[in-house]
Amino acid sequence: MREAMFEFGRDLKRLFGVDAEGGFKGAWREGLTGGDTSLLELLDVRLLTNEARSADVVAGRIGSKDRGARLLEAAVVWRELARRSGDATALRKGAAQAEAAVKIFETERRHDALAAARCEQAVLAVLGADLFGDEGLAAAASMNLARTPAPQRTALCGALAAGLEGRAALSDNNVDRALAAVQAYEAPLRALAAAKRVKGGPARLQLADQRAARIELILACAERMKDRALAELAVSEAKTAAGVLDPDFEPLAWARLEGLRGQALVLLGELDGELSRIADGVEALSAAAEVLTADHSPMDWARAQASLGVAMQAMGEASTSERAFEQAVSAYDRATVVLKVQPALALRAVVANNRALCLARCAELTADLAVLDAAELAFKAELAAAPGGRDPASWAVAQMNLARLYEARVEITGRDDGRLARAGAALACAFDVFSELGLRSLTDLAAQGLQRLKQAQAA
Repeated sequence: MREAMFEFGRDLKRLFGVDAEGGFKGAWREGLTGGDTSLLELLDVRLLTNEARSADVVAGRIGSKDRGARLLEAAVVWRELARRSGDATALRKGAAQAEAAVKIFETERRHDALAAARCEQAVLAVLGADLFGDEGLAAAASMNLARTPAPQRTALCGALAAGLEGRAALSDNNVDRALAAVQAYEAPLRALAAAKRVKGGPARLQLADQRAARIELILACAERMKDRALAELAVSEAKTAAGVLDPDFEPLAWARLEGLRGQALVLLGELDGELSRIADGVEALSAAAEVLTADHSPMDWARAQASLGVAMQAMGEASTSERAFEQAVSAYDRATVVLKVQPALALRAVVANNRALCLARCAELTADLAVLDAAELAFKAELAAAPGGRDPASWAVAQMNLARLYEARVEITGRDDGRLARAGAALACAFDVFSELGLRSLTDLAAQGLQRLKQAQAA
């Protein structure tokens, strides 16, 4: 079905004499998209892999016209493959192609093309930070953008810089600075909107992507400040941005924005104590998940399931409903099916942590320790199957979540049979591993667990 839509799109372009819009004149004509990056959303992961290889062939061909542009186009496809699959190899391939393009543009003194290539390097670095929790990559992206002189900076450069500033501000717990970064998006987004009217498909998706990044920043600020006005702004902006997209032809961008609208509604429901708002958020998140499949975009599908799990978890907390927590666990389990293929992904740690919390809450509500017994056995089996030396990040995640279950048992029974000490040892090991690997977000999670445990022992 997707391939049929894809061919239909290409036929329309031929009939109306429209060239493929790859961002550079004379884009490659091989592969399914013919160089039109706006059509990448319609490819599943298998076809997208073939498309990336085809772009590599064109870029590596002797006598290829404008090789720097071809390399940059290949980097874009590899980056999209990495974003959807979570594959570090695809991410490295995209980074290598973008770096090669930068060197060519520097030699040829093509400043506009060089700015575009450096933007692509920044996007790849931010993606790496999001996937693997390595904030050093985000810092590298900021330094890379800073190398582009102001006269050559594009609207995308401005939007990326705003996003990176907001990210750094939240990391420093400086919400005022993060809100200033939200405002800094305004001018770049207006420029991207103007470019969309001229360039069409690729610029349209680029605008949607940066709008989504801004909404994510607004949501992060709203959650930190418990500010319902910011949450309402996120709902409004996500609705407007999704409204100009077609879920049949732009399913991934539309699902991301609709999912953000759902997350904002859930946050509003939590802030107001209104179950109906949370239910509206669940409905929006379910609609977003319906247009996705694990074959088409594994990571988008996993993110949607994880967000749905968070929403059901919020529903459970608001209603003290065991059933809601069970549905949250089911959503997290669906996400885990995809995430366990790439065990070092930062999202996997968040999903595993939330799943453990939901199991603990189910046990608390039912006073059923068998639920915790089953969860403990599962985590211990995972630790036995994946020794720390082979995959230290995954091993540390399992340790952290086993510790949470130990805590839950003590909370339910009111008796400490040594489990708090074991929880402390597991969290300390996880903290050391995450710190050594430079995984800041996961290190913070482990630190929060140690602080929580310290408070429990003092009580």
